[in-house]
Amino acid sequence: MPKVFIKTYGCQMNERDSEQVAQMLVARGYELTPTEGDADVVLLNTCSVRDMAEQKALGKMGMLARLRANRPEMVFGFLGCMAQSRGEELVRDIGHVDLVVGTQKFHKVADYVEDLVAHRRRLREQLMDDVRFSIVDIDDEAESQETIRDHVLDDKQSTAFVSIMQGCNMHCTFCIVPFTRGAERSRRIEEIVAEVRGLVARGVKEVTLLGQIVNLYGRHEFPKVDGKSPFVQLLEAVHAVEGLERLRFTSPHPIGYKADLIEAFTYLPKLVEHIHLPLQSGSDRILKAMHRTYTAEKYLALVAKIRAARPDIAITTDVIVGFPGETDDDYAATRELVRSVEFDNAFIFRYSKRRDTPAADMPGQLDEAVKEARNQDLLGVVNEIAKRKNDALVGTRVEILCEGPSKTNADRLMGRTRTNKIVIFEGGERHIGQLFDVQITRCTGFTLYGDPAVLA
Repeated sequence: MPKVFIKTYGCQMNERDSEQVAQMLVARGYELTPTEGDADVVLLNTCSVRDMAEQKALGKMGMLARLRANRPEMVFGFLGCMAQSRGEELVRDIGHVDLVVGTQKFHKVADYVEDLVAHRRRLREQLMDDVRFSIVDIDDEAESQETIRDHVLDDKQSTAFVSIMQGCNMHCTFCIVPFTRGAERSRRIEEIVAEVRGLVARGVKEVTLLGQIVNLYGRHEFPKVDGKSPFVQLLEAVHAVEGLERLRFTSPHPIGYKADLIEAFTYLPKLVEHIHLPLQSGSDRILKAMHRTYTAEKYLALVAKIRAARPDIAITTDVIVGFPGETDDDYAATRELVRSVEFDNAFIFRYSKRRDTPAADMPGQLDEAVKEARNQDLLGVVNEIAKRKNDALVGTRVEILCEGPSKTNADRLMGRTRTNKIVIFEGGERHIGQLFDVQITRCTGFTLYGDPAVLA
């Protein structure tokens, strides 16, 4: 049985795309392997949001060249966002790359892999020299949003991602996603609900709806009904699936939080007490340069409305420091807003030039040392707030959904609260995939620890 190794960089959308590719290859008789050295096919699903993600993928592929020397029949490929943006140059510049597939062609990967495997097998059988044969497909494809719908589920897997749309029309000046993922296009509600029903029938208790700007789902394709946006209609339809226990979504945009979505948090109990609300900057001047279409004041007002609707909600965010032209005062405004909101967690990124984006050519590009200093300073603020919030949970009982062994200690189990906080505890096989309460005994940073004495 041939083996395939898939490594994923970047966001949950990429993880979901990789799962689709894995499912198609498994259906063709391939076996997934966690070790590239054992694989017949090596695929790297790439991210282009930051330069570091691209460099990691390029570095990884460079290191894999040594495998071809001993196993010339191996197939190597890049998938996803970097594949979309760089295309043919990846084959030209990296001699052992056979396959480059962009973001709208994941459903073609299995066919292309079969073609390449057959080609390399023929070379070996006929004792022929290596004749360069590669496949590059980064073309657009209509209805590609409907192709990410199949799942590979582990035993007792309790959570799953569901892709509801592709693309983005926002064109933030720092972001390459509209170029790599294309324009917004959404799946039909009935197709998404059918997928969720199928997952629940296989034991899934929590689904996360995925989209580049998830809360703008369907705004160009589907009408409002009774004053409710297509996204709220979708939330209600998924919420109604019998057996589903929890519902999440990511990643939204502040402008997508209209009154109907905020109200949904008051009457949909399966909709968990956690939202991710990207900020990017607390400076109005920088927000305008980023083309973020809101102000710090509007952002704070939105946070207040969301907390009024669901007072116990946890809010996480993304922040970029060191955007071109960001002054000390601009950064101070961001720092103050982060302190004011008191996010439960925040992902802080140093601005990274992305080619073909307006920000890459803006004046006032900052030194890396300045970016790093602001990054570390803001991380300190975020960590301080998160530690204080988690300390307050010690001694309380919280509901968790046990997802399986801890990633850092296989002898312990890991569960997630409705507010998206990780809880580590000692338990048994019977707890995996189950919802139950634990008592929080201590915390370290962002991780909570539960008392096994209260387990059912």
